[in-house]
Amino acid sequence: MADKKASENIVWHSGQVTYEDRCALLNQKGVVLWFTGLSGSGKSTIAVEVEQRLITSGKLAYRLDGDNVRHGLNADLGFSTADRDENIRRIAEIAVLFKDAGLITLVSFISPFRKMRQFARERAGSAHFIEIYVKADVETCASRDPKGLYKKAQNGEISDFTGVSSPYEAPEQAEIVLDTARFSVEVCVEQVIEYLNNR
Repeated sequence: MADKKASENIVWHSGQVTYEDRCALLNQKGVVLWFTGLSGSGKSTIAVEVEQRLITSGKLAYRLDGDNVRHGLNADLGFSTADRDENIRRIAEIAVLFKDAGLITLVSFISPFRKMRQFARERAGSAHFIEIYVKADVETCASRDPKGLYKKAQNGEISDFTGVSSPYEAPEQAEIVLDTARFSVEVCVEQVIEYLNNR
């Protein structure tokens, strides 16, 4: 109850610099690129390369990676459904701030539940949100298993593991679908860059 009362006494304070002002300064539009997919699908690998391409072309971009954020901001969260939702809620709020600053923000999180990805889209605004489904089936991801997580999950060493003991709800209308079981990292990166250029 105290939290509710405290939030009622908080008022958003607008400054004199707008989103449009920041975008004009940077000569780009602030946008959130939300990479979602199973562990091992290639989200982080592709996001790293896209960020590099954007920076090289003179665009200001910043990448928020699931594992990295859990080392600091979200270090207090586990992997229950409630904690996963809170993990995405926090990162969505951060991404919105970065977008408002005019940055091209690359978010690379499993984000397994549609309702939380929809929350992120609504917070950023659909005009500033691009959902990127990094598509690969569980078998493909498990065969890559860069962190050895699938083996641990299958051996019961990790509970609530997405794709094994916890569900992943694939996007139904993602702006971009990157099929990493069929296409190379380079092809997928080019697909993202081409989409941004056309947009």
